[in-house]
Amino acid sequence: MNKEILVDANAFNTRVAVVEDGTPVELYVEQEGSERLVGNIYLGKVQNVLPGMQAAFVDIGLEKNAFLYAGDVFTPGDAYDELETIPETRKISDMLKPGQSVVVQVAKDPIGTKGARVTTHLTLAGRSLVLMPTVEYIGVSRRIEKEDERTRLRKLIKELKPEGMGIIVRTASAGRTKEAFIEEIESLKLLYEDIRKKAKSQRAPKLLHAEQSLLFRTVRDLLMRDVDRLFVNDRDAFEQLKDIASVMAPKLKARILFKDSEALFERCEAESKIEKALARKVWLKSGGYLIIDRAEALTVIDVNTGKYVGKDNLEKTITATNCEAAAEIALQLRLRDIGGIVVIDFIDMEKESNRQLVLQTLKNAMHEDHTRSHVFGFTRLGLVELTRKKTGRSIGDTLKVTCPCCEGEGKVLAPHTVFNKLRKQTLQILKGSKIRRMYIEVHPDVKAAMESLFKKNGTLFPEVPDATFYVRGNETMHPEKYVVRPLPDKKLAEAKRVCTVLH
Repeated sequence: MNKEILVDANAFNTRVAVVEDGTPVELYVEQEGSERLVGNIYLGKVQNVLPGMQAAFVDIGLEKNAFLYAGDVFTPGDAYDELETIPETRKISDMLKPGQSVVVQVAKDPIGTKGARVTTHLTLAGRSLVLMPTVEYIGVSRRIEKEDERTRLRKLIKELKPEGMGIIVRTASAGRTKEAFIEEIESLKLLYEDIRKKAKSQRAPKLLHAEQSLLFRTVRDLLMRDVDRLFVNDRDAFEQLKDIASVMAPKLKARILFKDSEALFERCEAESKIEKALARKVWLKSGGYLIIDRAEALTVIDVNTGKYVGKDNLEKTITATNCEAAAEIALQLRLRDIGGIVVIDFIDMEKESNRQLVLQTLKNAMHEDHTRSHVFGFTRLGLVELTRKKTGRSIGDTLKVTCPCCEGEGKVLAPHTVFNKLRKQTLQILKGSKIRRMYIEVHPDVKAAMESLFKKNGTLFPEVPDATFYVRGNETMHPEKYVVRPLPDKKLAEAKRVCTVLH
């Protein structure tokens, strides 16, 4: 398998795509105003304790209080394998009191009307290990399949594990030496001690530790031995990735390559495939299609034969469509980073053997997903249920906001996302034009986002310091639409009257 990582970065937005055999399978986006909170550690203050819900609400300094379930409240010495039984043996009112300060880590980002979900079970991730300072546990990644290597690692970590703490061995640990583990464990222990010291000296609510940037997580979590190349199109990001790799993955540093192209995501048609990943309807190669609908509590996927009429008989046509859909569903869940409960309405099949074939196809395809999932099978209504671990916002939630044009019935691209699209087009137009003045017409929300970014960063287009941009807001424009064109001399006077000038 040919595996690449594409990093499209600029001062306002970073996108990372994992591409396998020419197909994008994972997408991560970090842009100003939508930073990921999962992994952040806070000193929180308990606001309410609800015995009837076995939960508490904790103020961690965000707009909405965080939700802390009884099963996520651990005490030193708890065994990781027994955590699920905690709500049955302890009451939330015995563990927490209003006004109490508590150190928590964000396990799930705020989504919709819900605040962040937090836990007192802290995890500090390194390149090859995850330190769990609050529980006793030793675990080895399931992706390390050789039994002798699993045994070696488990024995080694049992010897090195700090007393009263837990360690999970990550996939990148395969083949690593004892000395390398000692160094990483000491580094993570120092980080934890620093967090503890801050917690003792600060007043809640307070951020104690912020999760690393997307560039850092790309090297730490994605740049593995099976990755052939990592392409990045920003010089500063290239240098950062090299520096991070020098410490975390020196043997893979040479695979990080600079490619000066604003259209990096056009490689392998990644840009168009990612745009399709935001669509409600997904076409299959056979002519069938999927309808993917997101609700706050679950995701529903409907499978249809569409244009596919088959060759032999109806049962074969339906089974073939369902098998193709099963593989595509696994890809879409991974690409869109959809988590939680997923219900799939495959086309009805008469034979049990065909239903099992479709189910096995889905399970095999889900096996390629790094995120933990579980396929439960067909229900009495003929629906397939599965769960996929849910932590942060999906790609759709990150790149889109509730549409003001349809009062929440649909979604449009967020102003920052529209700006990043028009920014790329503007740079392309500048390359092919002698005129260094650009006329840009956008929806007022996009104009406001551009002015905010300009005020904060001092420039919107650092690549072309000699250019001038005349930006006009137009309330009649759709929030996703924009106009970008060179501004000739004869239109300059008019533009000065109606536009905001940004250099």
